[in-house]
Amino acid sequence: IRLLGGLLSTYQLDGNEKFLEMAEDLGKRLLPVFDSPTGMPYVNVNLKTAERSGAVNNPAEIGTLMLEFGTLGKLTGNNIYYDKAKRGISELYKRRSGIDLVGTSINVETGEWVNTDSHISGMIDSYYEYLLKSWLLFKDEDFKEMWDTSIAAVNKYIADTLNGELWYGVADMNSGIKKYSYYGALDAFFPAVLSLGGDLNRAELLQESNFKMWKSFDIEPEQFDFRTNIIIYPGYYLRPENIESAYYLYKYTGDERYLEMAKFYFDSIVKYCRCETGYAHLKSVVTKEKDDAMESFFLAETLKYLYLIFADPEVLDFEDVIFNTEAHPLKRTW
Repeated sequence: IRLLGGLLSTYQLDGNEKFLEMAEDLGKRLLPVFDSPTGMPYVNVNLKTAERSGAVNNPAEIGTLMLEFGTLGKLTGNNIYYDKAKRGISELYKRRSGIDLVGTSINVETGEWVNTDSHISGMIDSYYEYLLKSWLLFKDEDFKEMWDTSIAAVNKYIADTLNGELWYGVADMNSGIKKYSYYGALDAFFPAVLSLGGDLNRAELLQESNFKMWKSFDIEPEQFDFRTNIIIYPGYYLRPENIESAYYLYKYTGDERYLEMAKFYFDSIVKYCRCETGYAHLKSVVTKEKDDAMESFFLAETLKYLYLIFADPEVLDFEDVIFNTEAHPLKRTW
């Protein structure tokens, strides 16, 4: 999603065929990852030897390949990339529960679920995002059916309310019984996806919860319990999702409240994360102690969405692109 998506996006923006050649070379090396008994990809593939490892994978890693491999297939005319990625995500979807939820981890060799916790957080998150975006980018009705079925189940069993606020927690994938009221930085992408899917009402409600989470600790924690306000994981890893959602909602509503949110987010990051050589993770949003790390997505996503929300609309036509989950814009140019 970072490397293949980055090469494809760069090719579309720049037009230099070299980027497409590099993308196809990488795509070919990645293809053996799909050689499992179910067609769902392994976690790892050796780009030199094609050796695979990691039979226990998760919906996010299995499902968050379609935009990149699909785009590579469309641009090269080689359907194997599209078909392999689609089979992987379709096989996962087939193994959803009787109430249309997926769990946190699954064995790609046996097709058996390993962890049956269902949520919209890390390890599942962008699976839902890519069901919707794959339909929008490729006009493939199969993905629309998967999205419509999945989002209905998520809103029925995972959504939670507290004092008029909308949150999404953790439920059992088979029974739908709620297990934990955990929410965090990775869940904060969901207002963007809801708005892209046309559900602005839920999107705006959830973004208010996103903002509350950020303000409660002056910067958002990795995860907290929204019913008790107790932090579960205290770190802040310079994540973009909350900002991404503000960007989408500003584009769809034009409400300057989302500009104010983005400024608040930016000021917090500068205040607590800036250091001599860049911007640092926080070990804890309580103590604000810095950690010696900065993920590449801070540049590719966090700063990009902060830039785009304030930039002249002519910089990038929001209606003309579909962002992959690493904020690389892809276009339907085929």
